[in-house]
Amino acid sequence: MALKDSFIASRFNIVERDLEAYLGEALSQGGDYADLYFEYLATTSISIDEGIVKSASQGVSLGVGVRVISGERTGYAYSDDLSPEKIRKAARVAACIASGPSRVEKAGLQTVPGHDLYPVVTAPTESPLSERVELVKRADRAARAYDSRVFQVQATYADSLRHLLIASSDGQLSTDRQPLARLGVAVLAREGDGPPQRGYSGGGGRAGLEFFLKDKTPEHFAREAARQAIVQLQAGDAPAGEMTVVLAPGWPGILLHEAVGHGLEADFNRKGVSAFSGRIGERVASELCTVVDDGTLRHRRGSLNVDDEGTPSARNVLIENGVLRGYLQDKLSARLLRVRPTGSGRRESYQHIPMPRMTNTFLLAGESDPEEIVRSVGRGLYCKNFGGGQVDITSGNFVFSASESYLIEDGKLTRPVRGASLIGNGPEALRWVSMVGRDLELDEGIGICGKEGQSVPVGVGIPTVKIDRMTVGGLA
Repeated sequence: MALKDSFIASRFNIVERDLEAYLGEALSQGGDYADLYFEYLATTSISIDEGIVKSASQGVSLGVGVRVISGERTGYAYSDDLSPEKIRKAARVAACIASGPSRVEKAGLQTVPGHDLYPVVTAPTESPLSERVELVKRADRAARAYDSRVFQVQATYADSLRHLLIASSDGQLSTDRQPLARLGVAVLAREGDGPPQRGYSGGGGRAGLEFFLKDKTPEHFAREAARQAIVQLQAGDAPAGEMTVVLAPGWPGILLHEAVGHGLEADFNRKGVSAFSGRIGERVASELCTVVDDGTLRHRRGSLNVDDEGTPSARNVLIENGVLRGYLQDKLSARLLRVRPTGSGRRESYQHIPMPRMTNTFLLAGESDPEEIVRSVGRGLYCKNFGGGQVDITSGNFVFSASESYLIEDGKLTRPVRGASLIGNGPEALRWVSMVGRDLELDEGIGICGKEGQSVPVGVGIPTVKIDRMTVGGLA
């Protein structure tokens, strides 16, 4: 998309000579690099609780962020006013913060050819609000109809349409139109006087409302959330101790994202604070493990035509057959480490500085039959869904709660258990992977990743995976 076709440029009468003037202002005090990040964001959110639509809101935000880099120092300023004088003021503020010897000549702007991963004709935000309200109503009805023990349902819907315009002193000019939609259903069920049990399901992507009108309907997510809650009503207490763990395909990839993925982001590694720092070329996992971060998957939640620095997204192999091959790079880390950016520079909004982040992170499929993986386990735990978790980037240690898990006894899934948590170390856990299934699945499209106060949409995925040794925290 050329500048003349950009929503932001046309709406606010921005031409190339304006962008070049703002970049010149940003570099007026010196610096190695400068960029401008213009954003126009339209959002909608709807929620239903107890059968009643409790809230529905729509909003618009816009602004520009100006960044100047001088060595390892970064100056950043932003404005929610796109008048020329306000943009120039933000550029001057960023210039003062990162002032230093001038070592760069500003290049003429050239449009960066990006991908076309989400060619949505009608974005969700452009659809009638009544159609989006009906989605949460359908989810509510389906969850309540699933089982009489369901007594509370909360359904939420959110969408956005983000227009970007990014110009940088190295001559890159990028634009993008990014649709995004997400539907989630949370269910509580109770058996007699017992404690309530929760189930959650949801999904979405960079697509229009047609995403929710085919296979991934509101009824699909509602029934899955209700199923999880009902299963937990029959669950016993999870055992504790060291045992074999089998991860189900799909959403359990959140463990890979948190316990391994963050440690492969370049800012942690150039600072030497990651468990993977300085280990490129070393074996860090079982030879069965190949970990990929791919921002080029069509219509996926974590995908990007260009990242938030204007670099086209890419398929990045991080760990190949157990050997560490590289890190996720934004422009700052790439400059300092003297490598190429990987299309991984992301930010929450124009008010935030970019940093290396994941897009869609997953473990490639192996050759094992998923059923054979389960049959190979004498005693262990099968984890189908996960809740929250936390990881220490420096050590790689993690703790994750399994929201749905089952005992494996003599090669068979037996009774469901609750209260299980997985405790371990990311690199160490990967070394104990002994079987990888051929059933790779990506999550349904619900991932939100937080880092240093910023949240961005992401995707995760794994095939069925057998980990021979892992500590399980339980209630039994």
